[in-house]
Amino acid sequence: MEVVTVTGPDEVHALDRSSPMPLWAQLQQELTRRLQAGAFDQEFPGELELVEAYAVSRYTVREALRRLRESRLIDSAKGRGSWVRRGGDSNPPLGSLYSLFREVDAQGIRQRSIVIAQEIVTWAAAAEELGLEPGTPLFHLERMRLADELPMAHDRVWIPADIAGPLLDVDFTVSGLYDELAARCGVSMAGGRERIGAIMPTQRDRDLLAVPPDVACFQIERVSTVQQRRMEYRHTVVRADRYSVLAEWSPQGYTVAAEPLDGPPKASSES
Repeated sequence: MEVVTVTGPDEVHALDRSSPMPLWAQLQQELTRRLQAGAFDQEFPGELELVEAYAVSRYTVREALRRLRESRLIDSAKGRGSWVRRGGDSNPPLGSLYSLFREVDAQGIRQRSIVIAQEIVTWAAAAEELGLEPGTPLFHLERMRLADELPMAHDRVWIPADIAGPLLDVDFTVSGLYDELAARCGVSMAGGRERIGAIMPTQRDRDLLAVPPDVACFQIERVSTVQQRRMEYRHTVVRADRYSVLAEWSPQGYTVAAEPLDGPPKASSES
């Protein structure tokens, strides 16, 4: 007679350091097992608790948690930690650019933004992307995204001003756009599309990002929606000499993300 060993959701399985599978992947599998067995019903453990329980680095824990978020098993927020995702939440996993920012966070790299513009404008091209009349007022936010004080991305966003007007007074040097949009405007993006391509940057982007003359960039265009209404048009240029595009597939779906190649971008000799 075969004996089957049943392990409970609270039982911690040690990770196998002799396995070729990365520790973060083992930890992701272990936490998934426990989640599926009904663990963490009251509270999901914090990073330091997981570091101690599994004797791994904080980076390993952050990477495993990032993958769990992408699998939509948990949610996280700054200052609130992580919690088990429940049914009925329609917010999608964030796309490539935002996976990149999470990866930078997971490596303990300090992020901040330099706000270049924060204003109400009219721009026919952005209005067209949003399905609006050419003269419709739009909230426009333009930022330089920095990782450890070095250029990472040039990010521009347009949102209908009748929705995003309250964002004019926000300090976006450290605040996240989507967090502030939800808190101040009651709007949470529920879907959309993203187009990623390789480009030779304009001279302005090259100057802002300190990109050498022979280096290309990623261009990311995003249109986000809320209840079928186009709510955000975003145009972002990311340094491609320090970041790559990574595609992953599983039974849960297909995801595309960006990830650092060798940590934060290094200042070029052209800076």
